[in-house]
Amino acid sequence: MRFMYIVTSSKPMAGPSPALAEAMQRISEREIKAGRMIDNGGLMPLSTGARVRIIDGELSVIDGPFIEAKEVVGGYAIFELHDKAEALAMAKEFMQLHLDHMPGWDGTCELRAFATPGVDIACEVDAKSGVAAHA
Repeated sequence: MRFMYIVTSSKPMAGPSPALAEAMQRISEREIKAGRMIDNGGLMPLSTGARVRIIDGELSVIDGPFIEAKEVVGGYAIFELHDKAEALAMAKEFMQLHLDHMPGWDGTCELRAFATPGVDIACEVDAKSGVAAHA
């Protein structure tokens, strides 16, 4: 199963400490070599981004930073793993690196399985309306 890990924090984005960056590089190299990690990366600060959204049928663009952001996505990773249990173990190992190498950091690693054909998924299409219903 393919999983995306989304790392968020409510604290201002400061980037990883040198020790954390080195530890993440080692784990990334190991997981890429093993064929489990497909992609990963850190994201630039909100001030460099933009949001494109639709409200009341109108399309708008808002340049960052976004004042209302309560949590900021700092990075992501995509893994090909056997199941959710393996995905949770990998996420815990990754977050342990933050505990070990970046004291005082608070954050979350959300893991989500990709919706793929033939896999029991939470996104189903209503056959009559053709509209996706998300659980």
